[in-house]
Amino acid sequence: MLPIISEENAAQVFSEVFKDMPAWRKSMIHYIKEENPEVNTAIIEAANKTELDPKAVALGAYMTYKLIELAMKENDVLMNFQEG
Repeated sequence: MLPIISEENAAQVFSEVFKDMPAWRKSMIHYIKEENPEVNTAIIEAANKTELDPKAVALGAYMTYKLIELAMKENDVLMNFQEG
């Protein structure tokens, strides 16, 4: 089950992304290539196989990845706090 994405996490990611969208997208390409190359390949394939703007499709996927990643980290911190 996916974690709940908080408004704070969403605001943080949106702030990062919209400061310099092309640079953020490029940094995520390199980040995901190392973190999870299969996901990166899937994002690129999906972006290239639609009639939509490939950069927009990839941006949405990278934003979603980052939002889920932050929510999972936040969830882990909460779980560890409750156990301790």
